[in-house]
Amino acid sequence: MAKKARAGGGTPATVALEKAGVPFTVHAYRHDPSAGLSYGEEAARALGGALGVPPGEVEGRVFKTLVAEVDGALTVAVVPVAASLDLKALAAAVGGKRAAMADPAAAERATGYVLGGISPLGQRRALPTVVDTSALDFPTVFVSAGKRGLEVELAPQELLRLTAGAAAPTARR
Repeated sequence: MAKKARAGGGTPATVALEKAGVPFTVHAYRHDPSAGLSYGEEAARALGGALGVPPGEVEGRVFKTLVAEVDGALTVAVVPVAASLDLKALAAAVGGKRAAMADPAAAERATGYVLGGISPLGQRRALPTVVDTSALDFPTVFVSAGKRGLEVELAPQELLRLTAGAAAPTARR
């Protein structure tokens, strides 16, 4: 996988990937502000069109980054855009008892990213990360590159390594 040049030095996520020497590809698309909060679905549609495949075929490879609070500690969950997060499974994956979605402002402060652009990579403060096991079914997956309209494609094993993450079944279809 080739690295693509980025203007302005990239995002913290792409800088982290470059620093680690990880092969990746950046995919940019025009973010539509009228898409509402369906950032992941918008990315899947855009990537499907750019790659020449129907969105349904790429949705399993496009992952959203969600921030939850597990027993009072912020935790990152990376799940397919076509699925929802199973909060009980996330809590169990990190040895916790209770999980709830984090306050959006707290998620933005902790990660350094805005909603719809939160990447599991290059966060301001590294948070415990759990990647849904379905990511391991693919040679590469897409996650936010750190801003709306920018996705990074990389091997799921590298995503786990760079986030010091764990793989666990946390998606509910």
